[in-house]
Amino acid sequence: MPKPAYHILVCTNQRPPGHPRGSCGENGAGQVLEKLSMGIEQKMLFDKVILSTSSCLGPCSMGPVVIVYPDGVWYNKVKPEDVDEILDSHIGNGQKVDRLEISDAIWG
Repeated sequence: MPKPAYHILVCTNQRPPGHPRGSCGENGAGQVLEKLSMGIEQKMLFDKVILSTSSCLGPCSMGPVVIVYPDGVWYNKVKPEDVDEILDSHIGNGQKVDRLEISDAIWG
């Protein structure tokens, strides 16, 4: 198996309901993770991408947060219906999904 060109991280951190920071888990990260896993299998992308979970990545109110490396592209409010676009556009064609990207401005 060749070394994958991309690494996708999905924050699955789960805080208690009502926590002021919220959490990616509370906002459906599990469903996004499942859809990514299934999509990688269905699209036969095993040689291109590896998928991992992560605990808190920081911008909790913007979750679920998904990061694609080595590009360092952070996606926010990702829903299961966004997964095919991420896999086809970003992983398949090297084109980030602008409408989901977190602006660098959040880092100050």
